[in-house]
Amino acid sequence: MPAAIIARTETTFTVQIEIPYGSSMLDCEETLQQRLNEAGTLATAEILQRFDTDGSPIQVGDTTLTSKGKLLKEYQTPYGVAPVERHVYQRSRGGKTYCPLDRNARIVVSSTPKFAKMVTFKYAEFGSARVIKDLAENHGRDVARCFVQDVTEAVAAVALAKEEDWEYVLPELEEPVATITIGMDGTRMLLCEDGWRETMVGTLGFYDPEGERQHTIYLGATPEYGKATFLDRMEREVERVKAAYPQAHYVGLADGAKGNWEFLERHTETQVIDFWHAAEYLSDAADVLFARTPAAKQAWLASCCHRLKHEAGAARQLVRDVRKLAAEQGASANQAEVKAAITYFTNQNHKGRMEYAPLVEAHIPIGSGVTEAACKVLVKQRLCGSGMKWKEPGAAAVLSLRCLTYTTERGFGNLNSLAKTLLSGSHSG
Repeated sequence: MPAAIIARTETTFTVQIEIPYGSSMLDCEETLQQRLNEAGTLATAEILQRFDTDGSPIQVGDTTLTSKGKLLKEYQTPYGVAPVERHVYQRSRGGKTYCPLDRNARIVVSSTPKFAKMVTFKYAEFGSARVIKDLAENHGRDVARCFVQDVTEAVAAVALAKEEDWEYVLPELEEPVATITIGMDGTRMLLCEDGWRETMVGTLGFYDPEGERQHTIYLGATPEYGKATFLDRMEREVERVKAAYPQAHYVGLADGAKGNWEFLERHTETQVIDFWHAAEYLSDAADVLFARTPAAKQAWLASCCHRLKHEAGAARQLVRDVRKLAAEQGASANQAEVKAAITYFTNQNHKGRMEYAPLVEAHIPIGSGVTEAACKVLVKQRLCGSGMKWKEPGAAAVLSLRCLTYTTERGFGNLNSLAKTLLSGSHSG
């Protein structure tokens, strides 16, 4: 017995389904999902009709449109394909058609908003083939690859175009925000046209007075010459956050790339070189300095890192120590790893970016691990799989969606705004 609507009132309707007992629990579950999908499809078609007009002439701007009659359209829903006959409008002289139902119900391409959200979220996580398999196996929904790509591209295109106009509501945090870190980093991805290029990722981390991270905003931009798009996005986001948290202490966290610091110095009161990058330079130098006595390396390195983190002025003293140790061990201070450590510490300490001890005492973060992790999660896991090579528009779409989904409270909360924008003009029926 198929699903059927057995009652209607002004505000509700009732759907009846019949569930047979099966020979196994798995059979029962499979049948249950199938029948529930049938009911969901029927119910969605019923609901969609409520968003249609009665066929009377309508006014769109300065133009009067009249109905061409009801035409059948199949809508993709989380439960199945829902066929609906709806009014399609047109000017008396012809031209593009207009469908009020599509606009009023916020249809994305041919998908209901909920299904567009599901498909787009899944595509942000993995490729279209996996999305199709996931929908079939876990939702009982068979869709075409072109549908997945069309819906995702439609949502992503508006996300890229309209992102700067949206106002995101920051989540209610349990503790007051004392420190906000601004981090920037780059990682490489393979483009069809330009080969391996740098993709930029940025984070804004919100920390309580005890140094516990409460919230993170993620941003990214695909490879470009000059990084203008990425820096514009970062600028807008920083301005929004500063307007919400004017009393917070803003800290710039990054590695030694010059381009990052030019931006961070304009927007933060304190700049800090990632502690673990500094430790890596010491470790590389120690490989050379303790080549003859490798057992002593770890103790020396642990002592240096502890001093760097907890003793004021330690960076300057460590430069002297490395030079002295090089002479004692018969190693040249001009050897690549030793020279690199001396140069790095000298330059960064001179710029005031290695004053770790007072920051640690004040529970202010000194590591850019959040940003480095973002490079892996946002870019590497999705855009750098085996054999993957991207065209810039496709990569930009996926990266934009991943930044939305990985930022808590942001996600696809703007899907209705996306759909509204997609349907702001006349669209063919």
